[in-house]
Amino acid sequence: MKFELRAMQPEQWDDVAKLICDGTNYWYESHGMNPIFTGGHQPVKLFCEVYESLDPGCCVLAISESGDIAGSCFYHPRPSHVSLGIMNVQRDHFGLGIARKLLGFVIDLAQRQGKPLRLVSSALNLDSFSLYTRAGMVPHVAYQDMTLTVPEEGLQLTESMESAGEVRPAVLSDVPAMVELENRISGISRGKDFEYFINNESGYWRTLVLEQAGELVGFLTSIEHAASNMLGPGVMNTDQQATRLILAHLDLQRGNSPVFLIPVNRSMLVQNMYNAGARNCEIHFAQALGDFQMPNGVSMPTFMPETG
Repeated sequence: MKFELRAMQPEQWDDVAKLICDGTNYWYESHGMNPIFTGGHQPVKLFCEVYESLDPGCCVLAISESGDIAGSCFYHPRPSHVSLGIMNVQRDHFGLGIARKLLGFVIDLAQRQGKPLRLVSSALNLDSFSLYTRAGMVPHVAYQDMTLTVPEEGLQLTESMESAGEVRPAVLSDVPAMVELENRISGISRGKDFEYFINNESGYWRTLVLEQAGELVGFLTSIEHAASNMLGPGVMNTDQQATRLILAHLDLQRGNSPVFLIPVNRSMLVQNMYNAGARNCEIHFAQALGDFQMPNGVSMPTFMPETG
């Protein structure tokens, strides 16, 4: 069977959302886990909304000879790299090389732009892990996916956490300092993302910054939506700063159970999260095809939009 690659059109959002919802839930449920999307496919159009707002035309579809959408892949060109977003294939088209063809399209685009390709992929899904590593992508950092059900009365900060710095909402004038901090810690640049989060026209986003002696030393964004309730992206210099920002975000989501990814090698941060009541729910790898700078601080990726 032949497939043609085309850019997603606005009238296809509903079908793409259904593909993401059904395909993702099918994989998790078939492996004995709970579904990721529990509210049907309509909220999952969030992926189309966010990626199209940031980079129109950056979702490639595999269209069958009959005109059906057999697969989809979001991607996000940034100044320092190209980020590979969520990719799905229709169940009845498994094994036909569609995922490999979609990945090849994005690899070619990144190479034409002379940029590394980055993504965060599940360590549980060996099919996708094999797809990416066969294509030459290298796992560099492992992350614990953690979740914490925030008490209705909120979280109590210890004195040591309060001394980590002052937390406040981010404003657009913070963007240059946020870009500089992330570039120093992780070697990537994506100021347009930060402006999008802070402008928050959709009302889904919160971005907090952490200051010490007037210097921005960390920031963290979160999204609260039926299709995605996560903390990230964010970077911080130290584990204590990361803990302070995570707890500040969690305290704003009382009664909810957000997910957040923290590097497995940041032992103090990991223990702080366990002590706060967090538990593990999955493992992910940060992978790259091309140059990759190991973080020299704390880097917290997310899936909306994919951090890489």
